[in-house]
Amino acid sequence: MRIDFTKMHGLGNDFIVLDARERPLPTMDAAFAAALADRHTGIGCDQLIVLEPSMDADFRMRIFNADGSEVEACGNATRAVGLLHGRPARIETLGGLVASTPTATGISVRMGKPRFDWDAIPLAYAMDTYAMPVAWEELVNPIAVNVGNPHAIFFVADPYAIDMARLGPLIETDQIFPERVNVNVAAVTARDAITLRVWERGAGLTRACGTGACATAVGAMKRGLVDRRVTVTLPGGPLVIEWQEDGEIVMTGPATEAFRGSFEASDFGAHLRIAI
Repeated sequence: MRIDFTKMHGLGNDFIVLDARERPLPTMDAAFAAALADRHTGIGCDQLIVLEPSMDADFRMRIFNADGSEVEACGNATRAVGLLHGRPARIETLGGLVASTPTATGISVRMGKPRFDWDAIPLAYAMDTYAMPVAWEELVNPIAVNVGNPHAIFFVADPYAIDMARLGPLIETDQIFPERVNVNVAAVTARDAITLRVWERGAGLTRACGTGACATAVGAMKRGLVDRRVTVTLPGGPLVIEWQEDGEIVMTGPATEAFRGSFEASDFGAHLRIAI
């Protein structure tokens, strides 16, 4: 079975997009997703995105990290599929319904409302999520927030001085985070500006993370460090995040189609188990 794909990225956070809205694909599992994501023997990506029909939205978006794990949300991928769709869309994800709209400057996405309750993150037990009483070396007292997926945000003087390759996986897999966590280190540089690096759960250090930008922005707003509209600059470039009065987070930024191609499903371990 030959499968078409579209390679896309949002600020360098890259995706393989498979469109199963009209033509069923082999049943997706962790091994198949990881094989496609492998940058040496597969197509290569940070996340594999599968578009499927939905009863509750224009379509459903499934998200698989490079390690094959399926996750709830991905802001950059939402902008990418919004570009691919080409018109406003309501999109079903495991993290809830989101909405994308093409704009003059890229794609704007309504990401939903953040959650700060400890059991919504989730954490292993109850604690203050606005300043968690925990530390990993110089990273102390993070704010925890769920924006469709879980994030821990540390505010530091210089995000680029933190050894994220070492500390990121330690924090991601700490037992205090039963579903693992995305790790953000950020510096507030003005009332409307944040610099951010992200260790992404299941993908590692990334050039950009849309949900990380959203989580970090609302975390900084909760602590009174910034205003309600900020530019979050990641290694791949900037995203504009606004926390609206109705509680919804709106993220705006670019998305890019890189190229299109096709592959044989059997080359990556899928044995034609067709999804119905």
